[in-house]
Amino acid sequence: MTRKQRRLALIGSCLAVLGVAVGLVLGALKDSIVFFNSPSDVVEKHILPGSRIRLGGLVKEGSVLRGENLQVKFAVTDGKNTIQVAYQGLLPDLFREGQGVVTEGALDPAGTFKADNVLAKHDEKYMPKEVADALKKQGHWKTDEEPGGPQAKAQ
Repeated sequence: MTRKQRRLALIGSCLAVLGVAVGLVLGALKDSIVFFNSPSDVVEKHILPGSRIRLGGLVKEGSVLRGENLQVKFAVTDGKNTIQVAYQGLLPDLFREGQGVVTEGALDPAGTFKADNVLAKHDEKYMPKEVADALKKQGHWKTDEEPGGPQAKAQ
């Protein structure tokens, strides 16, 4: 083998090893690249307790319970499934029942989502696209043009 052929063989094998490594990394990360999981996703994927995820949906009406030391319990729903969330800390000013929310944390063995971060929508019309798409998929989201949609509430 000439020197040029050896160099090309080395470059080719390095590229092949790099391609396999990238494929393995992307394959391992395919479930964690999700922006958030809806309650239905959590149930369907059988996410194990202790796994860190983002849970998104609507804060269920009548589910917010405030306790001592800034402890808050509430339920996140996508209309089909509901997951109880426990959080300790200050909630965003725009956090309220019936609004979109994304929480970060992990499920405990009892099935309660222990959140360490809560993100709420930032204005009257904004909802993360993924949350809106999940709600549309479940049939619980109304567009601005539909009766009872976000525009109807503002009037």
